[in-house]
Amino acid sequence: MDIRTYGPSGKSLDIHRPDGPPTATVLLWHGTGPDERDVLRPLARTAADHGLTVLVPDWRSDAADNGRTHLLESLAFARTFAQDEANGTFLLAGWSAGAGAAVGTALHPHLTAGHPPTAVLALSGRYDVPARTTGTPPLTDLEKGMTPTAPIHLLHGTTDTVIPTTHSRTMAEALRKAGHTTTYTECPTDHAGTIMTEYDPATNRCRPTEDEAAVAAGETAVQILAKSATTTGL
Repeated sequence: MDIRTYGPSGKSLDIHRPDGPPTATVLLWHGTGPDERDVLRPLARTAADHGLTVLVPDWRSDAADNGRTHLLESLAFARTFAQDEANGTFLLAGWSAGAGAAVGTALHPHLTAGHPPTAVLALSGRYDVPARTTGTPPLTDLEKGMTPTAPIHLLHGTTDTVIPTTHSRTMAEALRKAGHTTTYTECPTDHAGTIMTEYDPATNRCRPTEDEAAVAAGETAVQILAKSATTTGL
């Protein structure tokens, strides 16, 4: 794993590389915990084992702009990185608040300046509140007729009590009704489990876990990314 800084803000970013040539570059955003790129390491390492280069940036949800500057700076870094490292193939993924940020980005094509992601993977997200990247709820954007620039894949844990599955189900249905390319997958795990972690109340952070359901959920997420790296459809 390499550590870089990105953008004018100088935030840190982890780069998880595969052993061989990458099939795609994945930008993976964490949730509302400020500067928690470490919680995504289990998922990022698994994705790297499947041939993907994964960029995991720190960003601060408690910033004055709710993290928008950091997220968009990491997006610009990832787009340039993908052009150099993976023939331009670029995937966008996020967990929790990062999921809403990723879906919001796909609905606002000006944010990717002509280089949209090949696909978006949104894990355990909520879409009826303003996305950190856009300031508007993705569901509202859809109602206004905005069109995602890429297929959107939604994944949620069935025992999630932090953000219930109804949020992803509603988003998936709204995308389908609008005629947009999407998939929705449920896994028998909780909010932390979809990124191969468990919540530790003592530290108020997620930590790696060997729980079978969480590991399986993460593997499912990685398989979606790996498939998206080699196809423009579903």
